[in-house]
Amino acid sequence: MKAFRILNRNIRDSLKSVFRNFSLSLASISCITITLIVVAVSIILSLNVNNFTKIVEKDVTIVAFLDVDITKEEIDDVYDQIIVLDNIDKRNVEFKDKMDISKDMMSSSETFRSIMSNWTREESPIQDTYQIKVTDINLIHKTAEELKKIDNIDVVKYGEGMVEQLVTVFDTIRKGTIAIVVALIIVTAFLIANTIKITIMSRKREIEIMRLVGASNINIKLPFIFEGLILGMFGSILPIILTIYGYTTLYNHFDGKIFSDFIKLIGPTPFVYYISILLLSIGMIVGMFGSARAVKKYLKI
Repeated sequence: MKAFRILNRNIRDSLKSVFRNFSLSLASISCITITLIVVAVSIILSLNVNNFTKIVEKDVTIVAFLDVDITKEEIDDVYDQIIVLDNIDKRNVEFKDKMDISKDMMSSSETFRSIMSNWTREESPIQDTYQIKVTDINLIHKTAEELKKIDNIDVVKYGEGMVEQLVTVFDTIRKGTIAIVVALIIVTAFLIANTIKITIMSRKREIEIMRLVGASNINIKLPFIFEGLILGMFGSILPIILTIYGYTTLYNHFDGKIFSDFIKLIGPTPFVYYISILLLSIGMIVGMFGSARAVKKYLKI
């Protein structure tokens, strides 16, 4: 009970201090708000790029064209050799018969229909294929080279060159946005510490009186730490509102995709709520850290 009373008193005193020093508190809250908005944008961008990268990785397919005169037994043998290779998603190895490919092509174009409609299986120059997904897109070139060595596989295609470039670009963007988020959080901590330092310096006499009456270091620091927590909570309110309503509006405006059906955004629910909890946590933790750092370093308590 004693600990609860102490906690309750510190929170009450911290709230009073925030409103008593409103102009300085407003400066700290504004600093937290602005930085958390930038952090929110960076996190949302980073996670959507990561989501887009995963979609691309799932859609990348290796197409292995089989010899024109391949037999049914040889087709089965090729499958057995494919699934034992490393980096092959065994659930996504699909055989496409040449006649099925012809039907798909004819349904997509009247020109193809007029040319191919009378082809028999023996007359068709189209090749049977295996469409293959990989478990790690970074190893797709190595996997394609291994597939080429299998007997009765004529050609292997996967968009070579372009796929590697996309992987490199997405990986660079992903790492860059993560680095920006981490850097922003660190910068936020120091900005808040410096802003709160001004607040604490203006109350140096108050702290000296507390020490003269025998208050311990922890009893002096606790109200300021709670004050930093409260400032962090207040500073995260606007970023959370902008995240929830701003992202939901953006998602609905673009119908969940940007530029094309290929670039899909993460659904707002529960995505925006996870981001909001993260922003609130960052604001509170950084506010507490900033206050503790300012009290310890600048007032030498």
